[in-house]
Amino acid sequence: MTSVRVVVVGAGVIGFSTAVCIAEALPSCSVTLLSEKFSPDTTSDGAAGIMFAGEFPDIPLERQRLWFKDSFDHLLAIAQSQHAPEAGVMLSSGFKRAGGQVHQRKVDNLQELSNSYDIIVNCSGLGSKLLVGDSQVYPVRGQVLKVEAPWLQHFIRDGDGKTYIYPGIHGATIGGTRQEGDWRLEVDEGDTKSILERCSRLEPSISKAKVLSEWVGLRPSRRNLRLEREVVQLQGRQVPVVHNYGHGGWGVTLAWGTALDAMSLVRQCLREKPAQAKL
Repeated sequence: MTSVRVVVVGAGVIGFSTAVCIAEALPSCSVTLLSEKFSPDTTSDGAAGIMFAGEFPDIPLERQRLWFKDSFDHLLAIAQSQHAPEAGVMLSSGFKRAGGQVHQRKVDNLQELSNSYDIIVNCSGLGSKLLVGDSQVYPVRGQVLKVEAPWLQHFIRDGDGKTYIYPGIHGATIGGTRQEGDWRLEVDEGDTKSILERCSRLEPSISKAKVLSEWVGLRPSRRNLRLEREVVQLQGRQVPVVHNYGHGGWGVTLAWGTALDAMSLVRQCLREKPAQAKL
């Protein structure tokens, strides 16, 4: 039986999670992951990555709760497994073990993929503004610092979530900013000063911590994240496209849950192509 060629565009936590889900659950698919950037150069890598969810106003709350639960259960299982020390590379290694292919490449439009793949999965985040013409996706700028503070053993977060301290293996991540519609990727020294002042009020010992690095990333935000499928006319043929993007600051929190839903949408596409695949 000929494999159904599936391409996933985008290699942040959403794209990689989705690619892993498809590769592991749908053996009739050959899955390729395409992205201009890979770890450690994605927004997912630099973000603090706390598991904490906001609410999308027009999506049923029960569905959002299930995304959170599926993601929480998945991450907890990894944390309690023998693979916990290497969890940072689990997505990449898991995808390759499942037979997935990874290629670094910038995708400017879906037309260029139509002749090489049977199903397109769009996890391009902010890139969807241009890739699929989505005017509803917008950036929320975030700036964080990495500091050397080995004495910190517990995370601290203020009420509105804009000021936080998260200890990690290679330093503590402190932040942050939440600047809607701001496309700047340059470090803002005013933001750095503000972060240090605010975090020092939460934990005075931060004032003596050595700053190791400064980082800026753009959260791919949307009023409601987009998780749906459609059929698009590309190069004279109809191609199923599954969208999974617009998670904003909740990418790590919802990645595995929404990836499972995206995989289910790909499965639906396969069922409508009985000549190519049977599940």
